Amino acid sequence: MVPARPETAADFDRLNPEDAIVSYITDFTPAVALGGGLLIGAAAVLLMAGIGRIAGISGMLHGLVSDGGNRGWRASFLIGLVAGAALYVLIWPGDIPARHGFPTLALIVAGLLVGAGTRLGSGCTSGHGVCGIARQSPRSMTATGIFMACGVVTAIVVRHLLGIGS
Repeated sequence: MVPARPETAADFDRLNPEDAIVSYITDFTPAVALGGGLLIGAAAVLLMAGIGRIAGISGMLHGLVSDGGNRGWRASFLIGLVAGAALYVLIWPGDIPARHGFPTLALIVAGLLVGAGTRLGSGCTSGHGVCGIARQSPRSMTATGIFMACGVVTAIVVRHLLGIGS
């Protein structure tokens, strides 16, 4: 039997980890995934058609803090990204379950490693994975394959070998 979907952090804490996995697998809704994908694609297309820029989030953030000019469109896009997520949470509270079991230091180190990886890979999953693959860029296809492989290996090591977040 699949348990009820957790609505609060306390509900999530009471779940057996195996039940949580079953619950989230069965809660997959293709319509929501398709809607999210369409919104991401539309934003990327509008940015490219409107001002000729790639929707690479790490590049936008880097340009926002380092580029003397050209900050307006970057700030607008990034504010819209955060505001859209905040609006979703306000409209559908509890729809995105809280994550527990991840030490703060591990999250900080993970964030720094992601930042270093985006610099090393000359972009992030949005720039390479969404925009670069759509443009059939061999460099982006290679980068995205490496991102995905590293993500799988990292998840296996962190969750199963180190036991963080399990």
